Amino acid sequence: MTRRTLAVVSAGLSQPSSTRLLADQLAAATRDELVRRGSEVELHVVDLREYAHDVVNNMLTGFAPAALREVIDTVTGADGLIAVTPIFSASYNGLFKSFFDVLDSESLVDRPVLIGATGGTARHSLALEHAVRPMFAYLRSVVVPTAVFAAPEDWSDGTADGALRARIRRSAGELADQIERRPPATGPADPFALTTDFLQMLGRGDDAPVS
Repeated sequence: MTRRTLAVVSAGLSQPSSTRLLADQLAAATRDELVRRGSEVELHVVDLREYAHDVVNNMLTGFAPAALREVIDTVTGADGLIAVTPIFSASYNGLFKSFFDVLDSESLVDRPVLIGATGGTARHSLALEHAVRPMFAYLRSVVVPTAVFAAPEDWSDGTADGALRARIRRSAGELADQIERRPPATGPADPFALTTDFLQMLGRGDDAPVS
């Protein structure tokens, strides 16, 4: 059985949070789909509100506190990522953007990502396409085609209604497809790992004579 890790980032600010609710339902649907296909899945859920001060400190100093470093390693070392933000002023909120700003720009290259958002009205749903998706495109992640937006009318007693539930299932299947196409993740990249041998660092080619 293949072991997969799934990181879930929620940028909701309130408690309880509809953003966290959507993130949990996307995570459960993706986990269930991967399990159905024969994978063992480990979920790591990150509530960014718990790390807000650490994110700001990282932006000011350039260094991540230990707790935030662990979160960053979890997110960048996962097989797939689910990222959900509330929509403020027609875009992602500041905490969501700040967290991804402190990641190394190469850390999510080719990483399968499912994006989601919540807002007070369905008119905010386009923010997923004009703000959230371009951000992950800049990071060179592989964002699945179906983005999931949830407005207040999409919920009934904390449960997704029929249309939202269908979008959740479709996006979860797309994320599972992308994860399965890749070998299992081995964790975050080692920033101190050598990517060239000693002769290459000296500017010598493979055929260059060694004196």
